[in-house]
Amino acid sequence: MRFQVEVGGRVREVGIEPSGSGTMVTLDGSPVDVEVRPVGEGRLSLRFPATGRQQDVVVTRGRNGDVDVLVGGVRVLVRIRPEGRTGTRPAASGDAPERVVAPMPGKVVKLLVKPGDQVTSRQGVIVVEAMKMENELRAGRDGVVREVLVTEGASVDAGTPLVVIS
Repeated sequence: MRFQVEVGGRVREVGIEPSGSGTMVTLDGSPVDVEVRPVGEGRLSLRFPATGRQQDVVVTRGRNGDVDVLVGGVRVLVRIRPEGRTGTRPAASGDAPERVVAPMPGKVVKLLVKPGDQVTSRQGVIVVEAMKMENELRAGRDGVVREVLVTEGASVDAGTPLVVIS
């Protein structure tokens, strides 16, 4: 399967094919061996055998063909389109609101921001406890907190929107 992925205004050619016990991914023609394992609704565990590196990600569908990918508490807006298909670019990161979402089921331990607060990229906005570990979730870009959608002590599911930044 071949398609184009647009991240931050940059279009990359991606191919995905089964390969032994894993998946062969090509990125702009260069192969990357990846083992992909589903670990829950919208959650994937990616292991890169060549380096032994492992990364958990959360994928949720957005609007207009966009996909939100949460990696290490940072949201990345991705637009996927079939190979060769052109279309409008997604809104620039400053145009569309950013949703900080829960990477896994857990409990909101601490709110680090409130509506109206100015935040910078990678600034902590909320702390969620999951599997007895506290995870500080961060803003993916500079902006203003428009909404805080949860309260301290609330239980949340994976993919639950927590904070909106615009």
